[in-house]
Amino acid sequence: MGRRLIDDLSAFTPVVIDFEYTTPTGAQPEPIEVAVQSLQVRDGRLERSAAWEALMRLPLNAELASFDTNQTGITLGMFTDRPPAAVVLAELDCQFVAGPDVLVAHNASAEARILYSFREHCPRLSPIDLLDTMRLAKDLYPALPRHTLDELLAHLKIPMPRNRHRAMPDVQATVEVFIHLIRGGIGWPDLRHLRAIAGHRAKAAQPEQGSLFG
Repeated sequence: MGRRLIDDLSAFTPVVIDFEYTTPTGAQPEPIEVAVQSLQVRDGRLERSAAWEALMRLPLNAELASFDTNQTGITLGMFTDRPPAAVVLAELDCQFVAGPDVLVAHNASAEARILYSFREHCPRLSPIDLLDTMRLAKDLYPALPRHTLDELLAHLKIPMPRNRHRAMPDVQATVEVFIHLIRGGIGWPDLRHLRAIAGHRAKAAQPEQGSLFG
C-alpha cells in the first residue's frame, strides 16, 4: 500500500455498507436489512472499528419470496415488531454525526439508489460518495472473468462467511475484499486515484453540494 494512500485513508473514515432488499414488480428496491462497518488506520493498516446492523419492517408493497428466504435465511417472522426503513435509516444516520467521509460497497449502485430514496431520513449519509469494490477489483484484476463478491472471495482465498447474503456477513466479506485490494493496489497512489477509478457519485449531493471527487 502506498504511503500517500494510507495517509489519505488515515485522514478519512471509510465505512463499508450493505443493504439486503426486495424489489417489488415495477417499483424501486425496498431495503429490509442494513449493516455498516467503520474502518480506521492503525499502525499503517486498515482495521475494523464500530459496526451496526438492523432489520426493517417488510413494506406493504413488497413480498418476501421463497427465493429471498432460501438465499438470505430471512423469514417473515423475523420482521415482527421491526420499525420501518425510514426509522431504521434515521437511526443509522444518527450514528455518524461526524462522518463518515466515504462509503464503500460492492456493486455500489444498489446502495446508492436506496440511500437516495431515503435521503430525507438519512441526510448525513445520502450525500456521501461511494467507492465500489467491484470497480477496484476490475482495475486490479482485469483478467478475472467476473468480479462478483463470491468470485473475489474465492480468488483471494478469503473464507466464505456464514449466512452469506445477510447484511452483516456481506459487509464483513466486503471489508476483507477491500483490505486485500488496498494492500494489493501498489500502483494506486492516493485516495483521489481510487475515486477516479471506482467512485460512485451520490445523487443527493448534486447540485447543492460539491462532490468529493475532483
